[in-house]
Amino acid sequence: MSLFPSRLKSTSDEDDCVTDFLIYEQQGPVVTLTMNDPARRNPLTGNSAIPEFLAAIDRIHDDHSVRCVILTGNGPSFCAGGDINEMKRQATPEVSEIAIRHEYRRGIQRLTLALFNLEVPVIAAVNGHAIGAGLDLACMCDIRIAAEKAKFAESFIRLGIIPGDGGAWLLPRIVGLSAAAEMAFTGDMIDAEQALQMRLISKIVPGEELLAAARELAGRIARNPSHGIRLSKRLMRESLHSRLSDVLELSAAYQAISHKTADHSEAVEAFLEKREPRFD
Repeated sequence: MSLFPSRLKSTSDEDDCVTDFLIYEQQGPVVTLTMNDPARRNPLTGNSAIPEFLAAIDRIHDDHSVRCVILTGNGPSFCAGGDINEMKRQATPEVSEIAIRHEYRRGIQRLTLALFNLEVPVIAAVNGHAIGAGLDLACMCDIRIAAEKAKFAESFIRLGIIPGDGGAWLLPRIVGLSAAAEMAFTGDMIDAEQALQMRLISKIVPGEELLAAARELAGRIARNPSHGIRLSKRLMRESLHSRLSDVLELSAAYQAISHKTADHSEAVEAFLEKREPRFD
């Protein structure tokens, strides 16, 4: 069954969809994904979050009109991470270690790979607490901005577990190994100012201005050609685990493709004619 059923509303410039967990809204080239389980603080497990995220990501991949994504949460929290009742179930004798390993590999780890590898830039608009897997979810995004009241914690250790969703790979690449180790080994919570100082986030705004700030940033990204945005992000992702020589080879191939696009020709003409380019 499709995760985007008859509740979908569509016009020429707006495409909205509400499922059990994730609200999918599109205005022009910008998609906003809103986690919508505020009573439980938007957990990623014990619900339909993972399949809904995967379906939304597939939809964005296939829609070349999308040039930027905003990810946020409804209610006082961004994302609480794993559901505590689901953790309690996994700790029972009836659930084997093999079964848990399978659940991680077929569950939240699929989200990690899918969101991290989404070719469209993703802005995390962190409206409140981003805890455990919720923090790691924000780290899967390209850019993070936060409301003044936002809090962050790599809190797995407080529950006697480890970052099973890729946080041990993601967080050090954003804040550095020392700061990531301190967060992971203590489980301490930090506020938005501390997050800004360690470059976990790039901007703090008043809570009532968060979505407007995210949309303004998304608009500045989305005014650029779709293929250039997607190839640039793919190149940056590949650079994380490739040699410089390999990245240069890939850059040459991507650049050859880019030089032959209508968008490049339009950008050159617009520059010479001293006007704003018009991209499809």
